[in-house]
Amino acid sequence: MNIETALKEAMTIEGAVGAALVDYESGMTLGTIGGGDGLDLEVAAAGNTEVVRAKTRTLALLNMNDAVEDILITLSKQYHLIRPLSSSRGSLFLYLALDRSRGNLALARHNLKQIESALQV
Repeated sequence: MNIETALKEAMTIEGAVGAALVDYESGMTLGTIGGGDGLDLEVAAAGNTEVVRAKTRTLALLNMNDAVEDILITLSKQYHLIRPLSSSRGSLFLYLALDRSRGNLALARHNLKQIESALQV
């Protein structure tokens, strides 16, 4: 599945507000979909790049031989889900913003994992 198809698939997740594929080394987006009022995906991607970098550095400092599966940021009206891709595919992560009143977090995590496994970059 290519980037465009993967992002379109992410937007079919119940409650999806926006999605992006981001390179956390550069902070650049490889693709975005959705967003709009109150959610600038370019700004969100850049900010979440810092979150992923911080967690990656922390794991290294702790000498933990482990990888981040996903990072959840819970807001009063939204969930923001960050899913780093396997290290064999570089420094990329999938980012999904969900409307908290409509989204199912467990199902969103499951669907995002499936999208990640099918994504070819």
